Amino acid sequence: MTDIVFTRSGWIPKVVREGGELKLTLAAGADANHDPRTFTFPIGEAHLAVIREDLARHLLLWSAVLPLCDAAGTRGQLDENAAVALLDQVLLSPPSDVDALFRRIRWDRSRLVAHGADIELLERGQVCEAMRTATEVSNTKRAQEYHANRRRAERGVALGPLDTEILRYTGQYLHGATVPRRSPDAVDPALLPQVMRVIATAEQACAGMQIGLDPRRGKRATDKRDWDRMAATVDEAVRRAYPELVDDAVRTVSFLMCSEAADRSKSTPVEDDDEAADDHGKTALSFTDDKGGEKKWVRGGPRTASADFWEFVADRSAGNNEVFTIEDEEMGEGIQLHFYADSIARITTVRPGEAGSDPEYQVEYSLVDGIGGYRKLVSAFVRGGCVALEQHGPWMSDVAEFERARRRRDAR
Repeated sequence: MTDIVFTRSGWIPKVVREGGELKLTLAAGADANHDPRTFTFPIGEAHLAVIREDLARHLLLWSAVLPLCDAAGTRGQLDENAAVALLDQVLLSPPSDVDALFRRIRWDRSRLVAHGADIELLERGQVCEAMRTATEVSNTKRAQEYHANRRRAERGVALGPLDTEILRYTGQYLHGATVPRRSPDAVDPALLPQVMRVIATAEQACAGMQIGLDPRRGKRATDKRDWDRMAATVDEAVRRAYPELVDDAVRTVSFLMCSEAADRSKSTPVEDDDEAADDHGKTALSFTDDKGGEKKWVRGGPRTASADFWEFVADRSAGNNEVFTIEDEEMGEGIQLHFYADSIARITTVRPGEAGSDPEYQVEYSLVDGIGGYRKLVSAFVRGGCVALEQHGPWMSDVAEFERARRRRDAR
């Protein structure tokens, strides 16, 4: 039977009595099923007396034991001897000895910071003095901020007041991987006007720029080139206007601008290309991929050929499915898009098959500059067939010549 002898709020270890023996019990880590693990080890009456009366020592013990729990992993046993050895050293030793101990062992800083420890004294190794400001209630955000600043310090980054408030505005002060957002309420009111001037500079720099969708990578994927172009534009403008800002602050602003532009693209219905206004465009087309997928398009439907084709690509494109074809059977011509190589082939029928003979085709290749280039070529073909592609060359019928051109481009 287990009786609780002493407990504090939250996750702070508690003292229980099992079979007449005092034990300290704490939850730490997780098992293979991601459920919290519980560890216990014996303590004495003298240890219980200190735990009852001295919150700082109680928290210091917790901080020292947690690395032993981490070492146990998902199914290992706690090193009970090492845990018991910490009791006298942490709870009963003079402050100078405790400080010396914490310079030799691993310990969990985040717990102490979350419970109000003086960070400057902790960094100086004066752990006992640092815990004079300890509180029973935990402030996890304080610990998160501490670790975020430590990670930045390890990279040699020192934030100024404006840098800090810009990161708070975008919500990336604690976690750089967080999708940025606009949070003016999180900013120091005294610095908010300056933050907004930085944001305005970024907005002016990328006004009119867009980040298009890239159906080669799925329905909601955005064009990486557009993203990089907008990010570079914003970075340059912000750095020119505010050279004192650190890279972290500049990047979070460009990340915000790009994320918002990408969200606008994802939430805007895909616009049909303008070939619908051309009465001389294609009337019927067949779309195919490298995995047997096929889709027919006929003029007069709700979508233009280009819009239908790119929807087909977004639905079907994958790492092992990167070759797509548009064919006009009536005219005997088509184009084949090679997404894996940023290239395209246009195919025209030179002589149709007769009396059981195979048709004769002319195949010409050209390099393509990203998804924007592909969109132009598809739209041109839909409007005017292979002839309309001539201006988008050069086109090479010699495969070896084309491969040399592709290698030269890739080498750049």
